Amino acid sequence: MKTMKTMKTMRPAGMGASSRRAGTSVRASGARDPTDPTDASTGVASWLDEPLKHVIESQQFSKAALAEIFRVSRQMEDIRPNTDEARQLQGRIMSTLFYEPSTRTRLSFESAMARLGGTVLSTESAGEYSSAAKGETLEDTIRTVEAYADVIVLRHFQAGSAKKAAAAASVPILNAGDGPGQHPTQALLDVYTIQREIGRLDNIRIGMVGDLANGRTVRSLAYVLSMYENVQMYFVAPDVVRMKSDIKTFLTEQGVEWHEVDDLRAVASDVDVLYQTRIQKERFQDRPEDYEKAKGKYIIDLDTMALMKKDAVVLHPLPRVDEIDPACDDDPRAAYFRQAKNGLYVRMALLKLALNGAV
Repeated sequence: MKTMKTMKTMRPAGMGASSRRAGTSVRASGARDPTDPTDASTGVASWLDEPLKHVIESQQFSKAALAEIFRVSRQMEDIRPNTDEARQLQGRIMSTLFYEPSTRTRLSFESAMARLGGTVLSTESAGEYSSAAKGETLEDTIRTVEAYADVIVLRHFQAGSAKKAAAAASVPILNAGDGPGQHPTQALLDVYTIQREIGRLDNIRIGMVGDLANGRTVRSLAYVLSMYENVQMYFVAPDVVRMKSDIKTFLTEQGVEWHEVDDLRAVASDVDVLYQTRIQKERFQDRPEDYEKAKGKYIIDLDTMALMKKDAVVLHPLPRVDEIDPACDDDPRAAYFRQAKNGLYVRMALLKLALNGAV
């Protein structure tokens, strides 16, 4: 890779230079093998064979499970209306329970259910327009809603809320984002998009840009990509929103090479995937001065695109504010709207697998 004068290679506490070469990590002794299908916490057998197929966090999946999800996602692309395949979930009901705003995630889940013949019960702004406004706990809400639905798609403002909901549920809980925690279905569609766009998941370089501290999408994506061989990650973020230490420690333990970098242009010229995110203003309500420091620092524009490889792609979980110039949209390497469309197919696959299992 070209020399990056502003690169800072980070080591988690306790990792000396003698324990690994600069800029890389080694798998920690006793660390799990995420590709082991017998691993009860992450293996394909544990997820596809579970009676309740919750989707809570990215690291619950193995490579084998992901391969099956992506195989079914590819099948979903070919489904046409008024066919037997479009009635796979006929008679099933999905509830979308959203305590935070959403456009793509909520509508893609609802469209996914409808395209498979199912029915949707939708609650937007659940914190304001549900019994949560009266003080009802999340657990009680889940126990009530599960009486009306076969699967619940939950977005919540608190990290860990999906895990709490799953502990109370007797139907599958699909995590549609839990505050600054995780967004596993977004990570799955991101990885599916990378595979569809550049044809591989091993041997890639990815630059993650923007709000890496509050961005649940990049956290989940880092977990998933850590399962693949020779993946190199470059974190490009303002100081106040750098990637949190728990992700960097996890990557080190998994033997994944990662760097923190200040120069977006240097990264853009060398990566296969440039994953941009917005600075999340809603996470700075009590720190407006930090938001001002972070916003607008890293913008992908036509000059950035000119530096990128011809077969590289730009992704973004959306919505965007000003971090990608709309003038870039016509570049064939701008894959973020294709990425959003892939979310439909991946969520169709997850609903089908969660409710009907693998066939």
